Amino acid sequence: MRQNTDKHGREEKINELGYGVALDKLELVVSGMHCASCVHRVEKALENTPGVTGATVNLATGRATITYAPHSTSISQIMQTIKDAGYEAEEVERAENRRSERAKMESRRKKETTSHFASFLISAIFSLPLISLMLSHLFGINLPAWLKSPYFQFVIATPVQFCAGMQFYRGAISALRAGTATMDTLITIGTTAAYAFSVYHTFVSPGDVYYESSAVIITLVLLGRYLEARAKGKTGEAIRKLMQLAPQKTHVIREGTEIQVDTEEVVQGDIVVVRPGERIPVDGIVIEGMSIVDESMLTGESIPVEKAQGAQVIAGTINKHGAFKLRATKVGQDTVLAQIVEMVREAQGSKAPIQRLADQVAGYFVPAVLMIALVTLIIWLLVTGDPGQAVLAFTSVLVIACPCSLGLATPTAIMVGTGRGAESGILIKGAEHLERAHKIDTVVLDKTGTITKGEPAVVSVVLVNTSDDKEEAIREMIKLAASAELRSEHPLGTAIIKHAETLGLKLTEPSGFQAIPGKGVKAEVEGKEVLVGTYRLMTDQGIDEGTVESNLRILESQGRTAMIVAVDRRIAGIIGVADTLKETSGNAVIALKELGIDVVMLTGDNQRTANFIANLAGIEKVLAEVLPEDKAKEIERLRSEGRVVAMVGDGINDAPALAAADVGIAMGTGTDIAIEASDITLVRDDLSLIAAAIRLSRRTMAIIRQNLFWAFIYNIIGIPIAALGFLSPVIAGAAMSFSSVSVVTNSLRLRNFNPMR
Repeated sequence: MRQNTDKHGREEKINELGYGVALDKLELVVSGMHCASCVHRVEKALENTPGVTGATVNLATGRATITYAPHSTSISQIMQTIKDAGYEAEEVERAENRRSERAKMESRRKKETTSHFASFLISAIFSLPLISLMLSHLFGINLPAWLKSPYFQFVIATPVQFCAGMQFYRGAISALRAGTATMDTLITIGTTAAYAFSVYHTFVSPGDVYYESSAVIITLVLLGRYLEARAKGKTGEAIRKLMQLAPQKTHVIREGTEIQVDTEEVVQGDIVVVRPGERIPVDGIVIEGMSIVDESMLTGESIPVEKAQGAQVIAGTINKHGAFKLRATKVGQDTVLAQIVEMVREAQGSKAPIQRLADQVAGYFVPAVLMIALVTLIIWLLVTGDPGQAVLAFTSVLVIACPCSLGLATPTAIMVGTGRGAESGILIKGAEHLERAHKIDTVVLDKTGTITKGEPAVVSVVLVNTSDDKEEAIREMIKLAASAELRSEHPLGTAIIKHAETLGLKLTEPSGFQAIPGKGVKAEVEGKEVLVGTYRLMTDQGIDEGTVESNLRILESQGRTAMIVAVDRRIAGIIGVADTLKETSGNAVIALKELGIDVVMLTGDNQRTANFIANLAGIEKVLAEVLPEDKAKEIERLRSEGRVVAMVGDGINDAPALAAADVGIAMGTGTDIAIEASDITLVRDDLSLIAAAIRLSRRTMAIIRQNLFWAFIYNIIGIPIAALGFLSPVIAGAAMSFSSVSVVTNSLRLRNFNPMR
């Protein structure tokens, strides 16, 4: 104890000096948890462990994520803490062994489901005669005397109580050793009371027996756990689909020979052969051949994408037609698919803030129910003097109480919601971000690369002083201008060259090339002097530019950069270049407005250009001429007005603003820094996914609220009814079991939700 105190003192001293303590993250699979009380117990035990700075336990996934100081505690000590709390813990495999870890996880899930079914089957077989007795009383059917015998009932109820029901006793004993109580405690005490009371009336003092109550309760609870395990398995279906996208075998060329290897053995730089119909095993660049690739499973985009030499391909996507070779650029856990799986897995294991309420309630729930049950027993004995009725009411109170539904209400919805998001191309990093997104009332969009395509393109061509065929004159002017720009590295020059290529023009290498900084270029093309640049360039070169002034003003008012082209000292025309709007931007803004969200454009561009682009996109609110370092300040200003702000961007200069927003949303085509700083990543370059993410968040939160409402109402109404004696223990057991199943089933409705509509 002194050693731990010293360590904490050292940590506090280090923090006071302005430094941090190095922390590690540990993920454990925790077995034996059945309800929210179990979760609360494990979390409290971990949080009270010296060296542990944070712990999150998820009932739906059966996992604990722990942040700890390795110099203050160890993994073995943390695992022992969980064991001391009455549960078993197993360390999750590290990243390099993810495939084996996933196989173990799937095997563990199937084993758990099979075990629950076997226990239920045994219990049901022995309980069947007791159920027939209950039905005979209900419908007035006369059964053989031996079936009614309390001795026969004792014989068939005992295996149910102590074999099929042994798991409840183990859980209750573990909880008792840890000085706490769980759902297992409630079931154990309730069924044991009914069973023991019946045994007393069988062998000591003849009277009514209630073997059917204890046996059928156990059977129904086991059925509920089996159905719950099956339903919980479906909540992780999305991540299992993602995991199965990468093929297990890959064809690679090594030393000139094509061989087949495990995908995990592919190394960066390997030449991989992909045949028609095969899934692409790793991220890479096509070096030979061409094909059409279906990327829908990763991006949600249904239209296949053409891939030729130099194109990037992603692991898990499907090669539809031709064969091609690629050079592996990212393998193993570095592939986009692996990172998506990891991000979704971490999100599904995280805990939403709304879950804290359920966890706090769960911490006091079971002790409170035990007290209510005890008071019920005493009052019934005092008022009626009938021990049989008192025991039944006591048992009903214990059995009707269900902390399971409280524990499952949020994590099951989060699991399905984040999985559904991943299938739609929306990657949510954590449950808290999914929860926060439903409150968004203001979306701030960066202009360049987010609303616009992020690269200049030729959008208009104006001829000056020509009587020739206009179409031919335009082609000739573009050809000369593009040829002059061939040696230029300026983005505007590149835009003209690309436009010439789309027109199929054959360019000529210029001579006497001269780049004039800030103004343009001068070169000789096919024996002609060609100038391409600004109004100032023409003035400096002594060229009469008066004929184009009005055209320049018109183009600039439209947010376009005007580049004047002069051939042999005569102005031939003007090329208008602009960063064009993405095809999805207009509809995306409309979709956001339909959700009742204010849309703001944020850019460093001048006000005139910003207003033009905003008008095209349908955005009324514009923040222009904002320096990169001031973008975060603008976000903070909006938040200070009481808004819940989402920032959407894709560049390095957007990272501070993404981090400053309530929810940062990065375009998946953007920089790694922007994606790292964001809370939500959109896999494809489609702004309509912003509205989809908000719809998904709102729908998930609605499901969570429904789950929590019914979980609380169920207990608030059910416990008093049971205490008043209006509920038989068997009905109470059935209701308790199916309350958990109903919560999970309600969460599974999210699987059919389409966030794009």
